[in-house]
Amino acid sequence: MLSSNTIKYYFRPVGFIPPRDLYLKKKKVIKVRENYFSDVEIIKKEKSKISKTSFSVEDLYKLADKNKQIQKHLNSLTNKINSQIFKKKKSLIFSILNITPDSFSDGGENLNLKHNCDKAKEMIKNGADFIDIGGESTRPGANKVKPSNEILRVLPTIQSLNNRKINMSLDTRNSTTMELGILAGVKMINDVSALKNDKKSIDIIRKYKVPIILMHMPGTPKTMMKNANYFDVVLDVYDFLEQRINFCESRGINRRNIIIDPGIGFGKDFEQNIKLLRHLSIFHALECPIMLGISRKRFISVMNKDSEPKDRLGGTISTIIHAMMQGIQIHRVHDVKEVRQAIDIFEKLNEK
Repeated sequence: MLSSNTIKYYFRPVGFIPPRDLYLKKKKVIKVRENYFSDVEIIKKEKSKISKTSFSVEDLYKLADKNKQIQKHLNSLTNKINSQIFKKKKSLIFSILNITPDSFSDGGENLNLKHNCDKAKEMIKNGADFIDIGGESTRPGANKVKPSNEILRVLPTIQSLNNRKINMSLDTRNSTTMELGILAGVKMINDVSALKNDKKSIDIIRKYKVPIILMHMPGTPKTMMKNANYFDVVLDVYDFLEQRINFCESRGINRRNIIIDPGIGFGKDFEQNIKLLRHLSIFHALECPIMLGISRKRFISVMNKDSEPKDRLGGTISTIIHAMMQGIQIHRVHDVKEVRQAIDIFEKLNEK
């Protein structure tokens, strides 16, 4: 991203090239994380106007030779992310375990400790890298849950799974829940409010040096659909995440511990969700791993005649493959076995 007082530029890699087809490209390409692209779209925002220009990678590098700012922001796309969560895997799966009575897809299914532990073990067996545990529904219109109630819901499962050495993230926007979860064995925090809900949350993340997932959501789960007003949803979400990253770094959080999530379905209508999904690669310029949580989301049902959440597997997988073609590496899902199979096959088909 380039900026001045009134003008801001954004860089989005486009033209996905499977690694197996690199030998066919005679011109220069750009490697973004584990993916290759032939072109870069530069988006210019000036007050109330937006314009877009596409450059071949080869031509853009020629311009970069004469412009240090362009070179700097090309580097932001190509720099290797030094994140501690990736080991040898290209793609990670976070499996959803909602310990709530009212989540949109699986509310009320996971209120028994033994059931939760058995389900988590099955998720790991089927290919999950982390179990993402939540004790508060954040569906549109959901009421806020007291931290004390949230803690009572999630802590027994966290303690039990930690004894089984299962990697866990904790989906919470409350600092007290965060700290008790970390002390009980959670390795990562997933905050839908991007650390805005609870002012003490940033101190917990800094103290324990755990990775934090910052998600975009306008307002709260209760109010977010009333706040779905954007100048441009892609650029507005980008700016929000950039601001939250800068805030975290200013408070002592290392960027290698930050993951970002554009928040599909959180304060966005159908068209806004689709636009975000079409432009996911723009977020690579923020130099953080990108998580995508689209599993069973309502936007799929708009295309499929109001299907029930558990009938949206096909739409979930097709959206994940689309996201992988834009370089997205972390996927938060319900249906682990099927998604892991799809990801593994896609990666195999496209490897060199």
